[in-house]
This record gives sequence, C-alpha cells and structure tokens, in this order.
Amino acid sequence: MITRNQTKHPLFTIGHSTHGLPDFLELLKQHRISSVADVRSQPYGRFTPQFNRESLQAALRQAGIHYVFLGAELGARRGERECYKDGKAHYVLIAQSRAFAVGLSRIRSGITDGRIALMCAEKDPLTCHRTILVCHALKCDDLDILHILADGKIESMDEAENRLLSILGLPAEDLFRSREEILEEAYQRQGDRIAYSKSGQEEESTLR
Repeated sequence: MITRNQTKHPLFTIGHSTHGLPDFLELLKQHRISSVADVRSQPYGRFTPQFNRESLQAALRQAGIHYVFLGAELGARRGERECYKDGKAHYVLIAQSRAFAVGLSRIRSGITDGRIALMCAEKDPLTCHRTILVCHALKCDDLDILHILADGKIESMDEAENRLLSILGLPAEDLFRSREEILEEAYQRQGDRIAYSKSGQEEESTLR
C-alpha cells in the first residue's frame, strides 16, 4: 500500500499508449486530473491519431479538462543544437537549457491550481522522458510524483525508482555510495538508453 505525504502537491504522469480515447479519459477522471501537460515533442502519431494534438485537445475540453502543450519546453526531441552530442540528445544538456527551465516553471506555477498530469506516449513511465528527464528534474521540489499506469493503478516515484534500479541491476545502496548517488547513475544510464538519436531511424514510439 502506498503511503502518501498529504502535505505535498501531487504531480501525476500518464502515457496514452494505445488506449482508446474513452478509456484514456476515464483514467484521467479516475484520478481527478484537471489539466494535462503534453510533453511530446511531436504530438502526432500514425497509429494513434486519437491522440493527435487537436483531437486530444478537443476531447479534453469536452470532458472539462484543461490542455497545455509543453513539447517545445519539456520534450525530448529538441530544436536546440546544444542539447545534442554526436547527433544524440543528452538529458543533462536538455535539463540545462533555458526552454526546459521555463517549462518546469510553468509546471511549478500550475501545480497549486489543480491536479496536473504530464502526458507522453509510452506506456511504461521508465521508458519515457516524462520520468527520466522531467520528473528527475522535479524530484527535489515539494511534490508527490505519482505515475498512472495503464490499468489505472498508481506507482509512486519511490516504487518507480526501485524498479529502475532492479532493471539496471544496481543495488539500492552500497558501502561507498548513497542511494541518491546510485539513483543518479541509474537516471543517467536509462537516459542514455532511451534518448532520441538523430542518426537513428525515425520510428513511431514502441509504446512499451
């Protein structure tokens, strides 16, 4: 059972995956989401047209849920050349960019006014930059970060980080490093695994 700190503001994340639009809206309603912050760099998909930016925005408006596009600020496929090395996006460089700081500021200012969900495409929060990049940058804030899974269950940030360590074969702690130091390695390694590469073949998200 998840024990939540009720003094912290909740921040949710969700992946639209291959959900039908009614099922996706039901997940948002189940968790009383009032605003969706779309952090996809390219909010269009050949196989999931129901989540194209205009279609999604219209459906959310009809459901009484606010929509804001933050792909330019918080997306993983950047327009800034300085966010790439050898054609591959680097999350550390993205996190240092001015636009990214602006996007985080908008999340921080909006979090007190409602229940925000950061939305991207991937089903698993650990294979998506919404967690490995954006939530990583927000970890030190006074937030209770909660991931909405495909079945509607919630995975806390602590639970997600424990799962990340397990996936990467890293210990929760050791004699020479603190848990936070080990987690920093985990975030860096996972970021390298999932980061967008300009040199790679352009593909639709695997939606794992």
